[in-house]
Amino acid sequence: MAVKHFHRELEKIKKMILALGALVEERVRMGIKAIEDKDAIIAKKVISLDYEIDEMEVEVEEECLKILALYQPVAVDLRFLIAVIKINNDLERIGDEAVNIAERVEIIAGHRSGDVILDYTLMAEKAEDMLKKSLDALVNLDTDLAFRVLILDDEVDRINKENYDKVKHSIGKDPKQMGFLINLLLISRHLERLADHATNIAEEVIYMIEGEIVRHGNF
Repeated sequence: MAVKHFHRELEKIKKMILALGALVEERVRMGIKAIEDKDAIIAKKVISLDYEIDEMEVEVEEECLKILALYQPVAVDLRFLIAVIKINNDLERIGDEAVNIAERVEIIAGHRSGDVILDYTLMAEKAEDMLKKSLDALVNLDTDLAFRVLILDDEVDRINKENYDKVKHSIGKDPKQMGFLINLLLISRHLERLADHATNIAEEVIYMIEGEIVRHGNF
């Protein structure tokens, strides 16, 4: 009976983490839409709804800690709970990055479209795709998909570096625009951090399935 109850608890946690993942994906989509349209209204909504992600993150962590205390799981079940606690934290941080993006969009929303020297389309697509793939890898326990996320991270890093160089060049040409240009660069930086957290989730999925730690390029 205790074993059956334990597995029900694990299923409940899996559903909770997937629900949080779906919510975070939605907020990321909203944040990216706000960038594309320079839409301060969408940006405000992302910021105002951040509490929902924070509350869910706390609930998932409390459930995991409760199971650890009550059942003292070992082996695969222990790895699952440790991975979920870490994934839970990364999802909350991705939600924070969506808020950070929204805050920058609010600041730049009043500027003419011609002032925006960075095209975020490809970078945002890749970051969003990495998040989707990392969560799909979690749902399907798919290590191949998780490893593909790790490879994609290098591409996002490269785009962020290119954006840094563009902003640096533009500041040199027009120092009066420095504040605005730095906000453009920060959007790029937040997208890059979002991709980093998606990479962390993929690494935890690999750990969950294979018991292998692949952080710091160790794969």
